[in-house]
Amino acid sequence: MNKNGHLADFLQARRGQLRPGDVGLRTYGERRRVPGLRREELAMLAGISVPYYTRLEQGQSRNASREVLDAIANALRLDDSERAHLHLLARTRERSRTAGRPRAERITPATTALLAALENTPAIVIGRRSDVLAWNRPGHGLFAGHLDPAGPEEPGRRPNMARLVFLDAHTRELYADWPAKARAVVGNLRLTAGRHPDDPLLAGLIGELTMRSAEFATMWADHRIRACDVADYGMRHPLVGTLTVTQQTLQSPQGDGPALVVATAAPGSPSAAALTLLAHATAPRQATAPRQGAQTPAS
Repeated sequence: MNKNGHLADFLQARRGQLRPGDVGLRTYGERRRVPGLRREELAMLAGISVPYYTRLEQGQSRNASREVLDAIANALRLDDSERAHLHLLARTRERSRTAGRPRAERITPATTALLAALENTPAIVIGRRSDVLAWNRPGHGLFAGHLDPAGPEEPGRRPNMARLVFLDAHTRELYADWPAKARAVVGNLRLTAGRHPDDPLLAGLIGELTMRSAEFATMWADHRIRACDVADYGMRHPLVGTLTVTQQTLQSPQGDGPALVVATAAPGSPSAAALTLLAHATAPRQATAPRQGAQTPAS
């Protein structure tokens, strides 16, 4: 983040991604220092003054109205998720003066019971920083069967899905279209950073991934926002083979608690059969009961 803040970063990046031809502007062949829109061009498209837009992009204006933000969103051709993110970033300074440190993440007994009820369906509980707070047996088997199943039980050892996607060879191989999964992870982290701008652990995670993964650094600099409530992913699972699952992220209405991620497949499909096989393979093994009439050793 530059010295002017998340809002400035977002506006500069998205303005730089639009070409004059994308918005119907003619350039008449003149040489341009950068390929993206100029500030004055974006201000004209949004119907606001160039000095005002410049102050906003430089972090010097803190009271942009909803109408002005919507006009800028229209000029930048933002989708609904990106538009909401823009409004959130514009309120960051105001919220930061009153917001306390984010609460520690934990799952409720109701969520624990829900995971148990989904005993044959892969499910994991993800925190705001993409830490795995809990998973059921199929969830562990599908997403991270190479890791210790008890990992989420200890906060210091919890797997982190963003780290796994970018830094773990097993997880990279698991997704047939890894770039699509990676972009979804980055887009979700962008949304989270907008909601929790003062979370030091989240900032540390983003810094770590930026330093350790050139691919993450490139995607993060793109400032793409992606709310991935439902997405289909092809997977190459080492135990049950190739399959396609629909990952659904179920969030509380407030959007500030842990999210439940559930993986399903079309009924009757080969992928559904693969998930059934995975559920059987990860089911707890019961001890074989002694046959009736068998003699037990004397103590």
